[in-house]
Amino acid sequence: MSDTASTGLASLVPAWLDWADCAEQLGVSVSRVRQWVREHQLAQVVPVPGEGPRIPAELVMDGEIVKGVPGILTVLHDGGYDDAEALTWLFTEDETIPGRPIDALRENRGSEAKRRAQSMAF
Repeated sequence: MSDTASTGLASLVPAWLDWADCAEQLGVSVSRVRQWVREHQLAQVVPVPGEGPRIPAELVMDGEIVKGVPGILTVLHDGGYDDAEALTWLFTEDETIPGRPIDALRENRGSEAKRRAQSMAF
């Protein structure tokens, strides 16, 4: 993941969680959060150089990973995207969805976001 991509994400993503905060919100251990990042159930970047990795807070809602996020992350990673690129796509406005893909997923209208991710990855 490039520093430029991560820095750009800092302006797209309004709130971040470190591993401990994410674990607390999900009711799991920090090691489970790290495993989910490795398995592409969650994604992380270093949004501020010199700080540790962070996970966008909007990937978590009501004590769970937002429905559809793991599937989209897997599709994008299979298509060659890294975490920074996948998160940039999730948090960038897309008029075809409409809005940001993460908002569509959080509002349970993720079908178009999933289709777009599939078409981009292949």
